[in-house]
Amino acid sequence: MIGAFVRRRAAAPPGDVRCNGARARAPSLFTVKDAIVTGFLPAAARRLTLLPLAAFAAAALLSGTASAQNIADKAQVCTACHGEKGVPIDNNTPAIWGQKAGYLYLQLRDFKSGARKSDIMGPVAESLARDDMMALAEYFEAKPWPALGQPAAPDDVATRAARTNNSIGCTGCHQGQYQGDGTQPRLAGQRREYLQRTMLDFRDGKRGNNPGMSDLMKAASPEDLAAMAQYLAGLQLTPGQ
Repeated sequence: MIGAFVRRRAAAPPGDVRCNGARARAPSLFTVKDAIVTGFLPAAARRLTLLPLAAFAAAALLSGTASAQNIADKAQVCTACHGEKGVPIDNNTPAIWGQKAGYLYLQLRDFKSGARKSDIMGPVAESLARDDMMALAEYFEAKPWPALGQPAAPDDVATRAARTNNSIGCTGCHQGQYQGDGTQPRLAGQRREYLQRTMLDFRDGKRGNNPGMSDLMKAASPEDLAAMAQYLAGLQLTPGQ
């Protein structure tokens, strides 16, 4: 359960360094999702198409309290992007099934405050009360990590990723098998495209809700980060991790 450490961290400013530390009609969720999955929508149109979906999702999340049944209902809204069985419908959308609850809560908090920017997630998180955010984080952590079918990195890529880790110390926070811990997210088996884009966003200052990560990513080249993303995406953890 995450309530205790969340209460201790809730007062932290949104940008803290956390290492160890005219009315539009909303589209059908299934119509939008199916269009993206099948590739009917061009990539450039997906973001614009998902904006009214975010408004629809925010409205769906507004009612009710954080009961177990209600949280399960609210979590269904998330499947429009994050997938019915935890497999995201787009390669740039992260897997959240099995992700660390502390990390998920902090990201929802930062989306809500605006410390982490997203035209999609901002309106969704804005509609959530703190108890809902904690309950949703725990709900998704309890799910099994999805099998995304990403191949293991070849030896040369794995070697470059190991050198990058030795340089910037990823495992100091994300643990030895990149399984994450507490407020530090699991990276092993995450979507390669999402990992690479996120690391570059930290490096370029597009993502600003963890300045410590930005400093670390600036110490690695884009090519190093691409190798790290490919390596992490292909990692398979042993059962129970």
